[in-house]
Amino acid sequence: MTAIQVVSLYVGLNLLILLILGANVVRYRVSTKTSLGMGENPALERACRAHANGAEWTPGVLIALVVMALIGAPIMALHAIGVTLTVARGIHGWGVATQDGANIARGLGALLTMIIYAVLAVGLILHAVTG
Repeated sequence: MTAIQVVSLYVGLNLLILLILGANVVRYRVSTKTSLGMGENPALERACRAHANGAEWTPGVLIALVVMALIGAPIMALHAIGVTLTVARGIHGWGVATQDGANIARGLGALLTMIIYAVLAVGLILHAVTG
């Protein structure tokens, strides 16, 4: 696989995660007849937050992955970041959408996502200043 093919794989997988989380919001909106907001339904609120959180955090990593591929990052590094992101966002979305309050899936998914952000930020900055 080329670097762009690797990134394409993880962009596609993470778009599917966002699609599933978004479809879950639609499912709750239809079943509760709630057009805007959350109404009085905690499950709809969890579904909305799971989708919104994924939509807030996922794009930054995907953009950074594309940049990493373009600057010649090793294929295995792209896979490591892509797999970690996909697992992190999947378990985080599941944890938020299915359980009230703090839980292991939510915490681990958030932690892994933040670690990925830090690794990518440092790596891209170092590449920029050192060539």
